[in-house]
Amino acid sequence: MAPATDPERTVYIAGAGIAGLTLALCLAKFGFTVVVLEREKAPLPFGAGLQISSNARYILNLLGLDKAVSRASFEPEALDIYPFGRPTPIQSLRFGQTALRRYGVPYATMHRADLAEVLLTAAKQHTSIALYYGVGDTEIVEHSLGISAQVQLADHTLRTVRPFAFIGADGVHSHTRTRLLNGPPARYTGLVAWRALVPRGVLENLVAPDRTSLMFGPGTHIVIYPLPAHEKFNVVMFTKVAKKHLGDAKRMGHPRLDRYYVRRCELVRTLFSAIGDNWTTWPLNAVQTDTWYRGPVGLIGDAAHAMLPFQAQGAAMAIEDAALLASELHRAAKPHTAFSRYEALRRPRVERVARISARNGTIFHLPGPLCYARDRVVAGRNPVTHFSSLDWLYAYDPFGVAKNTS
Repeated sequence: MAPATDPERTVYIAGAGIAGLTLALCLAKFGFTVVVLEREKAPLPFGAGLQISSNARYILNLLGLDKAVSRASFEPEALDIYPFGRPTPIQSLRFGQTALRRYGVPYATMHRADLAEVLLTAAKQHTSIALYYGVGDTEIVEHSLGISAQVQLADHTLRTVRPFAFIGADGVHSHTRTRLLNGPPARYTGLVAWRALVPRGVLENLVAPDRTSLMFGPGTHIVIYPLPAHEKFNVVMFTKVAKKHLGDAKRMGHPRLDRYYVRRCELVRTLFSAIGDNWTTWPLNAVQTDTWYRGPVGLIGDAAHAMLPFQAQGAAMAIEDAALLASELHRAAKPHTAFSRYEALRRPRVERVARISARNGTIFHLPGPLCYARDRVVAGRNPVTHFSSLDWLYAYDPFGVAKNTS
């Protein structure tokens, strides 16, 4: 394992996902030595699509990743919104140049594995970042000088190190949260995301190839957006599934929808025919914990605040976390001081996003006749100025926030 040549400037991160790798890159920019510990034996090219909104893209660009992200992503021109059974959208909220002019950076979609690869490639180019895969359990001991961490490497050898801070970026089922900080387990929300990649030709003439599409339906909604680098559409369908039936849902291999909806909607019939039983299930879990840190041990991303994805901000919140926490660790003499400020600055924002995401889920799944009122409201929105109510979200600058609250 890379020696901690200067414990006062060495940070250990559990998790080599989007949160962990972004944090590693941000810390390296501030001069830290970073060691990333990943339980998987190798990087996994799995996952589905995600949306890189302007607030996340701003940070990725500051890390020098603009060109790499541009090559692997796609900038949709608009968000087309379809009500139940209608083949044409009732609204097309402008993205594309509208977002670029308003925020100075684009709004894009990409495959999660592609973003992870961009971050991993950048991390490997930093001599101050070391990555270890196949890592076993990590034990933390607090003492008067800070913490000591005992790490089990892939060859089962044990190494004891004394970092400046240890950060759990290990996802919704975080060991750092549950074992090291004695925090709560993730909570199943009762919703499942059914995910698939579909060749572009399958949906020809059903959805626009240059836009994100959102379809409402009875007890469900569907999000579709293009991934041109893969010549496919990313498809996600959300349905309610009782916890006791999760195993049955996985074995079934496809969503169970109202038959009337399937008969009425050509898009759904096409998806079911093309995908068959090859959907992958993603039970949606949420995390609410009172403890984001204790002493020199802290959490970021889903490990701290996993939320429903109905504002498409899960990855963006993790990227924001990474930027602000790195800045605070750079400024602070003691890690607990940095973690305290980080939580004070981040918790109100991520809780606000989580509330909006949950509210969107309720709105998207409204039954009749409430769904007709929803559709009228959506149809009446201004397709160009809709961003005005979301400037607080998309125009966020974590470094400016930290500076203005010093």
